[in-house]
This record gives sequence, C-alpha cells and structure tokens, in this order.
Amino acid sequence: MATQGLQQVQKQTQSLILAPQLRQSLKILQVPTLDLRATILEELQTNPVLEELPGNEVSIEGEAEAASEGEDTSADQESDAILGDGEQPDISEGESSEEGPAETAEEIDFGDDEFAILREMEEDLREHFAQEYDEGTHPGNNAETDQKRKYFFDSIVSETSLQEHLVDQLKLCDLSEGEQLAVEYLIGSLDENGFLGSELSDLALASGLPLMDLQNGLEILCTFDPVGIGSKDLQDCLLRQLVLREQGQSVAAAIVRDHFKLLIRRRVPELSRKLSLSTDAVHKAIETIAELDPAPGRRFAADQNRTVAPDAKIEKVGGEWIITLNDEFIPRLRINRAYKDLMAKGKLDSKEKEYLKNQIRSGKFLIGSIEQRQRTIERIASSILEFQGDFFEKGSGSLKPLTMATVAQEIGVHETTVSRAIAQKYIETPHGLFEFKYFFTPGYEATDGKLVSNTSVKETISELISQEDSSKPLSDREIVDMLQEREIKIARRTVAKYREELGILPTNLRRRY
Repeated sequence: MATQGLQQVQKQTQSLILAPQLRQSLKILQVPTLDLRATILEELQTNPVLEELPGNEVSIEGEAEAASEGEDTSADQESDAILGDGEQPDISEGESSEEGPAETAEEIDFGDDEFAILREMEEDLREHFAQEYDEGTHPGNNAETDQKRKYFFDSIVSETSLQEHLVDQLKLCDLSEGEQLAVEYLIGSLDENGFLGSELSDLALASGLPLMDLQNGLEILCTFDPVGIGSKDLQDCLLRQLVLREQGQSVAAAIVRDHFKLLIRRRVPELSRKLSLSTDAVHKAIETIAELDPAPGRRFAADQNRTVAPDAKIEKVGGEWIITLNDEFIPRLRINRAYKDLMAKGKLDSKEKEYLKNQIRSGKFLIGSIEQRQRTIERIASSILEFQGDFFEKGSGSLKPLTMATVAQEIGVHETTVSRAIAQKYIETPHGLFEFKYFFTPGYEATDGKLVSNTSVKETISELISQEDSSKPLSDREIVDMLQEREIKIARRTVAKYREELGILPTNLRRRY
C-alpha cells in the first residue's frame, strides 16, 4: 500500500481563466467599428442600468461612487494586465453638462415601493407589445399594419445560387420524368465553376438513373444560362461559348480546339507557324478568347465583400497631421440616474441592492472598455504616423519596415494587444483606405543602410514591369539586377514570389510577339 501511495504523483499546471468582463473587454478591443455597435446594443438589452445618451452628449462616469459603493476593482486591474494599458479606464459618474446639475436622490420620488412601479411599467409594456403583435399577425384586425408587414417580408431578398438559377429554368422545360430527374441530378453534380467533371457512366452507376436519360439531360442542361454550364472542362466551356457566338469556325475556335496546350502556355510563335498566320492575327484571336467566361458558375458564388468603415482617419490640416477616430457608429452610454438614486434611498433589500451593484459595475466596466479601446487605437495610429511619416507624405513606395513589437514598446502595451487592436480595422489616409496591418511589414536593409519594406519592393517590381518592352519582357534575374542598381539586394526567388503575389505572369506569358 505504501508503494502504491508513493506512485501517486501530483502535477501542477498553470492556466489562464478569463472572467466574463475580461472576455467582453477583449472582444470590444478586437471587433471593427461596425460590429462594435451590435456588441454594445446587445449589452444595452441585457443590462437595465445602462442607457444610450441622446444626440452628441458625452458620458462622464467617475470613480467616486464606485469607491463609495465598495466596488471591487480587481477586474479592472486584470483587464489592464491583459490589455497592456497602464491607465485605469476613466469612468466617472454624473450627467452631461448640457443637462444641468445632476439630480439628487431626494428630488426623485419613486414612492414607497419603487420596484413595484417598475414591475407595473414592465407589465404595461408587455401588454402593449402583445396587442401590437396580435394586430400585426391577424390580417383582419389592422389592414395597414398587415400591409406593412407583407411589404417588409416581400422586400427581403437573398442571393440566388447557381442551382436555384438552373432549377428555375428547368421548371420551364417540358421533359419526361426520367429527363427531369436526370437534369436535377446533373445540376446537383456541378462544381463551383459550373463544370461537370465526372463521366456520365460513373454518374449513372452512382445515381441508378439510365445512361440515356443522363445523356439527354446533359444536352438540355448545356442550353441553360449561363453559357458553358455543364461543360466537361475549361476547353469544352470556351468552345461552347464560341459556337454560341457563331465563331465555331474562327481562328479562336481552332486554337482552343486543336492547340489548347500552346494557348495556355501562350506560345504565340508556335501557334503562328501551325496556323500559318501572322502573330498579330494570333494575338487578336487570343484577345477574343480572353473575353469569354472561364468559369460560368462563379458569378453565383457567395459574395465575400463586406462593408468597412475606417476606425481612424489621418489627414493634413493646415500643414499639420491630425488623427481623428471614427465614433459615429459607437453608442454613447451612461448609468441611468434612477437606479443610482434607488440605491441611495436605502429602501432595497440585500438581493436587490447586490443585483443593482453588479449591473452598475458591469455597465461602468463596459464604458471603460470602450474608452480604453478608442485610446489604444488612437495611440497605435499616432505611432504609425510617427514611424511611417514618409508614406503619408509620398505614398506606398516610401513605406518602411515596421513590427507590432516596435509599436507595442513605443506605446507601452503588449504585442498581443496591438495585434488585437488592429484586427479587421482600417485607417483612412490621403492615399486611400488601408488596413492597419498594411503598415506592419518586414523589409530589407539597402546597401546604403536604409530600411526598405517588402511592400515598397513590390511597388518597385510592379513599376519596372509596367515600363518594360512587351516584346522583350524583363526576366526575374534582370529585375534582381535593376533592384540592385537601386541599392535593394534580394534573391531571384524572392522576386518571383513577389511577382506571383502581385498577380503578374512570368516572362514567357507576358511576351507579345
């Protein structure tokens, strides 16, 4: 037994458990401006002591009452430790100066049972919304309300998928039951480009449908919009589009049909010899092919574009650079005076008082987190302006190498705080709208000792290629030599990597004969 007891080994581990308030603070720091409003409105719905300031009033919530109510500030200290900001959130109490002096508890008379009144108000609101909902859902009760609801729901639209677009066309076709099932199965078998990559024989075995029905169904599907849908591959797709354009016997069709490998490698001289045509005629045919849609199904793909709003703006006013934070979408909050007066009267039992204290503490922490978020973003923007001053004056070609660690050290926070603070956030500059991350880039040391960012190197490569002779495009090695003349020393494979990231074709595909 003694031996067995000795075999029991205690293992000590460290783990970080974040309190809900700290998780909320990190979320507020990380979300972009447009999403921050939704986050704040969620908290407004769950915390009754919070209210949104009307107009442009400013919330001034002080620490005096927090101390008098015996609030525990350990959560704020933990927040500072994680966020890296050495300052306590400046959250004070009181009303906006526009509203005049704050009312005292004695000036607001809630009667003997304040919570009874609040419950009555809640019941009245509940009955009001219940009646309104009942009228809105029964057409005979309120014709105007019903009409508005119908218009609202009829106005809700969503993106049409490729499959829905094709099924709508299928409904207009007069087909046999077998052909109907075959076309439906083929529509479900298309890839994101709108191609049918599998053999019909394989699909027949997998589906149990007759091969003849699938063959007829494919012929029907290929007549649907967009043109090229149901094609076997890219070559088949381009040919179908040329045939529909009545160019089935053109030079472009001959190149796609008989010399597709030479086309994708852009071997213009070989195409010219095989077709016995001038290079100009071949170039013209290639331009015709370039007008075709190589992936007809892609236009129905989900649109990943999203609306963004700049979180900060840097502009030059009167010869001086000014940083302006975007707080247009951020609700201004304050603690409702009525609840604070309820506590001041001392007529609440211990549970009610503890509940209100917790809600007021949570509300103040939220207000402080929002203010701390804005200060952190402003300090990061100020640091970027200091380090990347040449960019704001001259443009992307003057961007310098900069790391998050450098900025974190400059403003006195942890590197992870900078990473969270700039996530999905944008800054408006005289040269356009850029992500904050755009200004953090590694780089190289030029032969003259100056630091050059890789973004500036890419800009230089793009500039060199845009000025090249199209009949003799620059090779990657030649670009390396030209960069060295500009005192930028990088390897050829790095040039190739940057060129691919810029979406620039290699030398042989850029050559125009």
